[in-house]
Amino acid sequence: MTTVLIADDQPLQRFGSRMLLESQDDMTVVGEAANGSEAVRMAAELHPDVVLMDIRMPGLDGIEATRRITAAGDRTRILIVTTFDLDEYAYAGLRAGASGFLVKDAQPEELLAGIRAVATGDAVVAPSLTRRLLDAYVHHLPTDPSAETDQEDPRLSSLTDREREILTVIGKGWTNTEIATRLHLAESTVKTHVGRILAKTGSRDRIQAVILAYDTKLVQPS
Repeated sequence: MTTVLIADDQPLQRFGSRMLLESQDDMTVVGEAANGSEAVRMAAELHPDVVLMDIRMPGLDGIEATRRITAAGDRTRILIVTTFDLDEYAYAGLRAGASGFLVKDAQPEELLAGIRAVATGDAVVAPSLTRRLLDAYVHHLPTDPSAETDQEDPRLSSLTDREREILTVIGKGWTNTEIATRLHLAESTVKTHVGRILAKTGSRDRIQAVILAYDTKLVQPS
């Protein structure tokens, strides 16, 4: 059962999200927050698997709330769901530690799939943002001093050649299905490799693996 906390300042939006999620056999809503401060407090108390996080809320906004929740080191993952399909929000949210970004006009099945994906450590980015985000994202990240040296990043040292190859294409934005097809692997095998990559590199989720691929120069922005 995936537990979800809904953080949105609009009561009607929270109600609609709750109705959708609780219609699913594998999801339950453990709480609702009307602003970022409530979201941070309730996430610490309830330890939900996923927080559906709005960005524009009174007081503490969703970006800062995301930063505080992920900094606490809990297993909770953040899926930002916002009205605003703007790169600046995606960059800020993912930098703050969110595992995904969807706009509110997404179809219900897209939201449900996004929650399930984020809960299992995958990454979700709205299709309209994916390609431009991956190429531009590196320019919005703080410079990693270790990436400027000639020494290999220690996070890569334990990876097998196949795992390094898969990390590279994760950084290029390939899905598991695309990886399986192009590298002639079973999708279950790809999922196993991805899980091992995340564990070996200490990556919280697939988004963090993308950042790692850029930081270590496995992937260069186009």
